[in-house]
Amino acid sequence: MRILVVEDEELLAATIRRGLEADGHVVVVATDGVDGLWRATEETYDVVVLDIMMPGHSGYEVLRRMRDKQVWTPVMMLTAKDGEFDQTDAFDLGADDYLTKPFSFRILRARLRALVRRGAPERPAVLAAGSLTLDPALRRVERGGDEIRLTAKEFALLEYLVRNVGVVLTKMQILQNVWDAHYEGDDNVVEVYIRYLRKKIDLPFGVASVETVRGAGYRIVAL
Repeated sequence: MRILVVEDEELLAATIRRGLEADGHVVVVATDGVDGLWRATEETYDVVVLDIMMPGHSGYEVLRRMRDKQVWTPVMMLTAKDGEFDQTDAFDLGADDYLTKPFSFRILRARLRALVRRGAPERPAVLAAGSLTLDPALRRVERGGDEIRLTAKEFALLEYLVRNVGVVLTKMQILQNVWDAHYEGDDNVVEVYIRYLRKKIDLPFGVASVETVRGAGYRIVAL
């Protein structure tokens, strides 16, 4: 998943980012409401984690403007306050869930997954490419009913491929969506992880669903 975290407390934002990246997600952090609003409305994310009390624009204002622009990305509101009126205001403006600081990271992670599943009904709960299935919420991959164990980064790469089944994806697109929007390392890391995936999801089953398109990139096909 691509996740936008709009949070002005740098330590908390860094903690959330590290935790979500460890799960294989791509995380972009904005530290004020102005940058957060721009990113939420101009870039594409699966879910937004949005603090309420921030410089520039409050979380309420960011959320209101998102919905005014018909940006329906699921939003998890965060606040240090704990009051029913704060919750009511957030939901009235179009928030999808609400979490009060301090909170358990495990709870945040689980609720973000639930948001993506119910907040994007056009996406099936379980993704598929032929006999290969991937459940983003359960972090489970199967081929013909046989479970396949993947690392967090392998899972993130496969999820991106399966969400774009049949589409040729360039190395740059993969790096920006699976690693980081500002990744500056060796782009050969994509080739390395493509090989890792093939060894787990294709070779044991005698198929070749992950294709290299010479001079263009990679794609997964339904087999």
